[in-house]
Amino acid sequence: MEKMSLANIRVGVLGGGVSSEREISLLSAQGALNALKTREINTVFIDIPTREEKEIKEILSAYGVDIAFVAMHGEFGEDGGIQKILEDLGISYTGSGPEASFLAMDKIASKKTFIEKGIPTASFCVLRKGEKLSIDISYPVVVKPHFAGSSIGISIVKQKEDLAQALDKAFTLQDAVILEDYIAGRELTVGVLEERPLAVVEIIPRQGYYDFNAKYSDSATQFIAPAQLPCETYCKVQELGLAAHKALGCRHFARVDIRLRADNIPYVLEVNSIPGLTSHSLLPLSAKASGIDFGELIAKMTTLALNGKK
Repeated sequence: MEKMSLANIRVGVLGGGVSSEREISLLSAQGALNALKTREINTVFIDIPTREEKEIKEILSAYGVDIAFVAMHGEFGEDGGIQKILEDLGISYTGSGPEASFLAMDKIASKKTFIEKGIPTASFCVLRKGEKLSIDISYPVVVKPHFAGSSIGISIVKQKEDLAQALDKAFTLQDAVILEDYIAGRELTVGVLEERPLAVVEIIPRQGYYDFNAKYSDSATQFIAPAQLPCETYCKVQELGLAAHKALGCRHFARVDIRLRADNIPYVLEVNSIPGLTSHSLLPLSAKASGIDFGELIAKMTTLALNGKK
């Protein structure tokens, strides 16, 4: 079947949303919007200020778009909610479907899937609000909300005395928290586009953890793209990233975060089904190191939605 082009279609870039990541979502949406307009594609920005289904359907119907470029991070953007509404309206959209989006967003569900599929991931336990920790844990340990992105609410706890504060921080966002073994080693990420792995990127924060501030600061973090790794290890990381993407049923694109242990054994941390598209974001950096500039990346993401329409 002949592939369709973007020449005669109208693209709506969906941004904003109602999650704690709204401001980052607006930045990603602006980046995508500018890239599409530069290519003279009929594009409009659509702010989604609610999670009310009826209201969203009225907003989308009023714009009359053929394709939705979803640039909404966090809850109701990455968890399958907006994707279900788009499918109800028959609007093709970028990125993964509702089920895969939910799996990627829910760190408990995704880690269980990784284990079932034989994909190495850090050992973990789940603690719910009001419960007491009934097992012994070793330190350092990573404490994170089970349903959030952009490293919001994450702490690396180095001693028992600091655990309660980290749990309180995570519980302000979610009622369920993951306590995950800390894997000492190198922080890596690998983009996936068109079901193929892109370049591996190494992330070197100046201090501490690659947290929210490090992600969106001009100078807090050093990025090496492509990562300087032995050839065999580099390929292993790419293969693992693609395997994690497929294990959750993701489509079109994703970004997979990985920790590389000192013995060069990689472990998947999570899959981001709607990666950031800001000037500091990692999927564009992974793509650039693979010879794909930002404008081409956005165009490819949009075309995948167009040609994937049923």
